[in-house]
Amino acid sequence: MAKSTSPSIVETAPWEAKRNASGKHLLRRSTSWLAALLLLALIVWGFWPKPVRVETAVVARTALTVRVSEEGKTRIRNRYVVAASVAGRMHRVPLKPGDEVHAGTTLLTVIEPAASPLLDKRAREQAEAEVSMREAAGKQAAQSLEAARATLKLAEADRDRLRSVRRSGTVSDADRDHAEGEASIKAAEVRAIEFSMQVNDFRLAQARAALARPGLGSADEWVEIKSPVSGRVLKVMQESEMVVTPGSPILEVGDPQDLEVEAEILSRDAVAIHPGDSVEVEQWGGEAPLKGRVRRIEPAAFTKISALGVEEQRVIVLCDLTDPPPAAKALGDRFRVEVRVAVWHGDDVLVVPAGALFREGNVWKTFVFRDGMARALTVGAGHSDGRLTEILSGINAGTEVLLHPPDTVKDGTRVTRRTGAGG
Repeated sequence: MAKSTSPSIVETAPWEAKRNASGKHLLRRSTSWLAALLLLALIVWGFWPKPVRVETAVVARTALTVRVSEEGKTRIRNRYVVAASVAGRMHRVPLKPGDEVHAGTTLLTVIEPAASPLLDKRAREQAEAEVSMREAAGKQAAQSLEAARATLKLAEADRDRLRSVRRSGTVSDADRDHAEGEASIKAAEVRAIEFSMQVNDFRLAQARAALARPGLGSADEWVEIKSPVSGRVLKVMQESEMVVTPGSPILEVGDPQDLEVEAEILSRDAVAIHPGDSVEVEQWGGEAPLKGRVRRIEPAAFTKISALGVEEQRVIVLCDLTDPPPAAKALGDRFRVEVRVAVWHGDDVLVVPAGALFREGNVWKTFVFRDGMARALTVGAGHSDGRLTEILSGINAGTEVLLHPPDTVKDGTRVTRRTGAGG
């Protein structure tokens, strides 16, 4: 039986099929090798060290002023605490903080005599007994006065009788002297009794005054308290009416235009401050800083606990404002400010940004940008204001240095400038 062949089926020779299979296998192998090489290149590229992007600055010569900065506060130079000069009942103080006062004319308050204290039953009985005793003592003194006067009259009669005898030898001189002396003694006793009666009358009046409750004194007995200086009321310590004792504080006055600045400086920084040093007062509420001068550095320090709980020794530095602008008149007593005292100044100083320096042991170093690499240099650092630092040696003007280099930067590390950073 004969086979029938389909025209759609094409017969291929055995060698042709083997040639096609080897060609496809070679293509697959070359693709795998290319993929492996590409992966290896990517891995190498990923681990290849890249330049560190850094910011740079240029060492230059400029003026440098080193300042000590600390918080401060304004205060009125001369403050006056007005106190009660006498004991009594003080009237209510009509003034409020900020009210204007004038020296010698503005009436601050009035003190009038206070009413006598109330007596309890026992004290009243004692006072009544004292009055009765003084009255009885007065009667007793009156009787003694009558007896003394009678004795004086008899002594004067004897004296006059002896005086009338003119014949010599009738009365001895001793008898005459005795009569004269006796009359003088009796007269003195009468006067003494009269004085004792006056004393008793005064004590009786005192006892009756302690027993009685007189009314308040008249306006002529009031004591007026006036302002000692011109200025404004700063603080009212006692506003309401009350009984005061001598020395009781009533209010405080001063001149708000007579301001000074007080700063509490660390003792190690205060050593470098001297009277006359220039001062800048910032953060007072205006745009431009206020100018001033150091007037006094107090010789004694005091201990102050910082916000971190550290004990610090601080010194009070007083500064005067020089030519304050009109806007500074808004400043008042105890206003917070920022004080910056100049302790050193140079007109032509080789400086570098403080962020370009770092310590390594006991020496200062910096990284120099040179041919795309960071090179470490040892430099000598001097004064610093926190932003710029004086360079004493090790580097020249115009050298480009790295600012705030990261920890990955070492000597010889490849670096590149960030966009916008210049030399």
